[in-house]
Amino acid sequence: MARSASLRSPDADWTAAILLTAGLTLARFVALFRSPLELYPDEAQYWLWSRTLDFGYYSKPPMVAWAIWATTQLGGDSEAFVRLSAALFQAGATLCVFALGRRLYGGPAALAAAALYALMPAVQLSGLVVATDAPLLFFLGLTILAYADLQPAAGGRRLALASGFGAALGLAFLSKYAALYVVIGVALHLALSREARRAWSLGSALLALAVFGLVLSPNLVWNAQHGFATLHHTAANAAWGQHTPFNPANFGTFLVSQFGVFGPIPFGVLITGLILAARRRALPREDLLLLCFILPPIAVVAIQALLSRANANWSGASYLAGSVLVAGWMMRWRARRWLTAAIAIQAVLAALVLLVLVEPRAGDALGASNSLKRVRGWSQTARIVVDRARIEEGAGLSAVAVNDRFTYYALAYYGRSYFGAAGSPPLVYWLLTGKPENQAESSAPLTPQLGARVLGVAYEGWFLRDMEGDFSSAVGHEIDSVFLDPKHERRVEMFVGRGFHAQPRDPVTGRPRPPSR
Repeated sequence: MARSASLRSPDADWTAAILLTAGLTLARFVALFRSPLELYPDEAQYWLWSRTLDFGYYSKPPMVAWAIWATTQLGGDSEAFVRLSAALFQAGATLCVFALGRRLYGGPAALAAAALYALMPAVQLSGLVVATDAPLLFFLGLTILAYADLQPAAGGRRLALASGFGAALGLAFLSKYAALYVVIGVALHLALSREARRAWSLGSALLALAVFGLVLSPNLVWNAQHGFATLHHTAANAAWGQHTPFNPANFGTFLVSQFGVFGPIPFGVLITGLILAARRRALPREDLLLLCFILPPIAVVAIQALLSRANANWSGASYLAGSVLVAGWMMRWRARRWLTAAIAIQAVLAALVLLVLVEPRAGDALGASNSLKRVRGWSQTARIVVDRARIEEGAGLSAVAVNDRFTYYALAYYGRSYFGAAGSPPLVYWLLTGKPENQAESSAPLTPQLGARVLGVAYEGWFLRDMEGDFSSAVGHEIDSVFLDPKHERRVEMFVGRGFHAQPRDPVTGRPRPPSR
């Protein structure tokens, strides 16, 4: 009888993991389709990219645009279908967590890891917002799982796993270049583990490298053809040298923020386990493998925070392996009450995220209105601009020009029926410095050829005088406000400019250059 139960347990574990994943994914689907919150401008940007499929884009690899194209082909361009792939990718990542945990620590720890991961505050948000993190985590999960399975493999299975490892790693890079952390983790593990080095033959290593190169090569070619724009943008995000060279406050803020994004108990367990491991100076092989994938993202981003700045989610590449390790440690320590408390807290936080998405007024009551203001009011903003554009069309309108990236992408999405219609003026971007600094500026700049009679749109009145100064005349000034919540509003200032001709400006400050003598 005991033997029969043990034989049934793997299927039972998988059934439980699939039910957990399906239940959470269904809850996310319901929230997405019932949410009144609008697209964040970055989401609108990715949607616009998806209208023209390519192997790369100015600031990101192509996976997020490909995913949006696929889901909007199924259901149209509504916000829910734009975001749908995020929930699907996180469902896949959750199952990867379970499979990895089961491989390293057994079924009970794997289920705990899947619950910790799926309910993690950062993962819950990532499953509801279309961005690069969800596909990255899914393909990182496949990469780490293939790497872990390859350790005892031999013969044909070793070659198959090596191919899968290379393909998954390539797809992770096509999602976000933070996949580089996995390369660092693999190198670190190979350096520290003789057993890991023995798992690779020359043939399997070359095969993995060849498949990886084959998958990634279209994006490398695209980057080469576009001056490595994505890589330059990624490097610029680090902003080294643009801040005080030593920022202990930023460093502390980043570390504290990890309790929020990873979960208070899980991150505390991770720190405790690291301290205990350092004292013992010995690690089980499964712990060593996971730590090699957890520590590089956290360490690199912490250093980034110390030298410049860092967002809380930049360490996201550590979430997946971190959930497995934390669950494994808590099961090993027999800390079941702490584990139950951790999952319960994660579940409450996840429920709050879903509640705020469906009923944003709950977020206002919780003091989150400032965080929600960028997903509110964009459709009304677009309606104000389009209504004015329709009025000005009677006298001829050569373009609608904005001076802010958020406004450009919000108008592209929420004004798509107008700007996409035949005969409508194009939506373009006014350049402050005359040099493009994002994809909107490089792909749709305002030029003299489009500048005969332009509706200018200044978000919050930013650089309004500079913008007007690039026209021979500027008339018809209008100020409109969009009320986002009881505390926040968005101001839009518009004018009609004739005869666009950009004034020479300093490429760094954007200030007008003095006339040459």
